[in-house]
Amino acid sequence: MLKNILKSQDYKLIISLVVLCFIGLVMVYSSSMITAITRYHVPTDYFYKKQMGALLLGFFLFFATAFFVPYKIFKEKAVIISILVVSFLLLVLVLVLGHTAGGAKSWITIGPLRIQPLEIAKLAVIVYLAYAFTKKQEYINQLTRAFIPPIIIVMLICFLLAAQPDYGGVLLMLGTVAALVFCSGISVKTGFKIFFITLIGTGLMVFVIWVTGKVDKILSPTRLGRFTGFIDPFADPDGKGYQLVNSYLAIGSGGLGGEGLGQGVQKFGYLPESHTDFIMAVISEELGFAGVIVVLGLLFFIVLQGLLIAKRCSDPFGSLLAIGISTMIGIQSFVNLGAVSGILPITGVTLPFVSYGGSSITLLLFSTGVLANISMVDKFKKKYKQNNAKSTHLESV
Repeated sequence: MLKNILKSQDYKLIISLVVLCFIGLVMVYSSSMITAITRYHVPTDYFYKKQMGALLLGFFLFFATAFFVPYKIFKEKAVIISILVVSFLLLVLVLVLGHTAGGAKSWITIGPLRIQPLEIAKLAVIVYLAYAFTKKQEYINQLTRAFIPPIIIVMLICFLLAAQPDYGGVLLMLGTVAALVFCSGISVKTGFKIFFITLIGTGLMVFVIWVTGKVDKILSPTRLGRFTGFIDPFADPDGKGYQLVNSYLAIGSGGLGGEGLGQGVQKFGYLPESHTDFIMAVISEELGFAGVIVVLGLLFFIVLQGLLIAKRCSDPFGSLLAIGISTMIGIQSFVNLGAVSGILPITGVTLPFVSYGGSSITLLLFSTGVLANISMVDKFKKKYKQNNAKSTHLESV
């Protein structure tokens, strides 16, 4: 049985994940060594060591989840309720005791640990919706019965995220939720109904914000500057467009082969958040087009492999869980790369498995461990049933 379990594991997913995280670790050191000294007054390897610690914890959780923790444990009501309660408590706690950075309270500091509740909330919503939609298949097209409770839960979490405010987190959450809703088995007619209800709800929310005069609080000068800087960064290259202009310079100077590992210039104080939001700009400058293609290829492969796992999985819960995790990684990658390249406004979203961030890398590796476990269990069950069927046939003959 142990031999069959080991044979059933998705080693292509594991290898690509290990390689991507290794590249990310190297680039975190390269992109943060100057920032560590000049901005944070810590040793050059400070962020590298912290990322290394987070990766060790993350890979421990990944392999534990991938090999030993069956994904169906997340189907238990007690587990789902516990995850949701913890998520809500942390999201409320961060508003009271959270560390303010970039105009938002997104972190809780507990001793040496910094926890970002958003990462736990994303996984909690995926698990809850996968369970809820699986249980509601008989009446999935009845909006009131099937979608009202999930909508309330999601809206409460999004409200707490917006209160931080973390609009990038809200965007990631809603994108993942949309993917799960449209893969839940609903009809096209129901899908259009949900789309128009969402559109009307968004319009009413914008109208209320406009009438009550809360626009200035939501669109503060800093946040508004991100939009104007995104539309025309060269109109104010030393102000609102500063990050994007320097990102363009880093990307443009990399060429095919790059300036060489550690030889980038933009990380010398010119490119803010070079080891977090804009790490891809540093990769482009130092490793060139070739390095970018490798990173993008690995990210694309992980997302694609996750979606293929979802397609192959015979268990509806496991399939929806795989879709949620894969979509979460894909949307986060798209939002980050869009901001770095100027396709989307800057939202502060990091690049999965590559950017610096303890909570992000740990929860992402844990989530991918669940994905690997779904693949392993499904392959093992199909193989076992096939072998069992053959032996039964031979016995009858």
